[in-house]
Amino acid sequence: MALRTPCYDWHVEHGGRMVDFAGWDMPVQYTSITDEHHAVRNNCGLFDVSHMARLKIAGPDDSQFIDSLITNDITGLKPGEIRYSLMTNTLGGVLDDILVYRFEDDFMMVVNASNREKIIDWLARHQSGFDVVVTDMTFERAMIAVQGPNSVSLLAPLVADPIASLKYYTGIKTSIDFSPALVSRTGYTGEDGFEVILPANKALVLWEALIASGAHAAGLGCRDTLRLEAGMPLYGHELNESIDPLSAGLGFAVKLDNRHFPGSKILGNVKQQGPNVRRVGLELSGKRIAREHAAVLKDGADVGEVTSGTFSPTLEKTIAMAYVGVELATIGNDLQVDIRGTGVDAKIVKLPFYKRG
Repeated sequence: MALRTPCYDWHVEHGGRMVDFAGWDMPVQYTSITDEHHAVRNNCGLFDVSHMARLKIAGPDDSQFIDSLITNDITGLKPGEIRYSLMTNTLGGVLDDILVYRFEDDFMMVVNASNREKIIDWLARHQSGFDVVVTDMTFERAMIAVQGPNSVSLLAPLVADPIASLKYYTGIKTSIDFSPALVSRTGYTGEDGFEVILPANKALVLWEALIASGAHAAGLGCRDTLRLEAGMPLYGHELNESIDPLSAGLGFAVKLDNRHFPGSKILGNVKQQGPNVRRVGLELSGKRIAREHAAVLKDGADVGEVTSGTFSPTLEKTIAMAYVGVELATIGNDLQVDIRGTGVDAKIVKLPFYKRG
């Protein structure tokens, strides 16, 4: 039986089309993906992201332990700060992309739902010699994303402490409806917004309060079109254990100087020599969507592969992300994408496709 979030019954009762996602019953849409997409871009969208794994890491060696396993340097994080990073295997391939939260007494990792068990096992395998305790809080807590230009005005009245002045990638421990909560200015849509972590039995209270205030329920379908417009990679598509973070264009989250983590030596070689492939953005002619694994062509030759594609509701253009040989990964380069046997013209464009003002 699939896992269910605390808001599952609400999703079903309000027309959510439920699908299996990483072992969870999740709403892919309520009305239409396009309507929900525009609601996030222009107003405020509400996502149940309780399927994301949340791991608490505490103990005298918590900072050193985490730093020994991730690509980014978190030793200088101050309480309330958050950092994007990746965990890599011994060959430099991406195990997962994560967020690391620093608090006064401990840390928290937010991990992709599909990788929860893998990452918990990876942490356990490397825990020897470190005085730390790793606790999986995924099932005792819920996580709700409040995204869009009106997210501050809708969420702020429900939170005990001011949140309007929170900087991007920071968070505070506060309370909502007298219940402890973590509110962070983070998200996966390319819009301003927040993610709220609170006890599972309080999730529906917050969800319904935000809906009553004017937020629009949004499913995983528009979450995908939003993140693609924003040029954000998705694990299992742009990221996997065969792709290194430098080829993925995530060098900003890879700190190699005087640091050692699984795969760091290989990543050092990739950085020195340069990657063989690069993640690029493609703008296609027409409205036919390039699906994952579609071949990217140059003069009829196979030169890459599409990882994600959609018709952009915001830009009203067909867009995709792909990996192509580094010698071709130049903005403005004309290519083609094989869509069911037909070569469709495509041009490499700068990522992200969309950036809010």
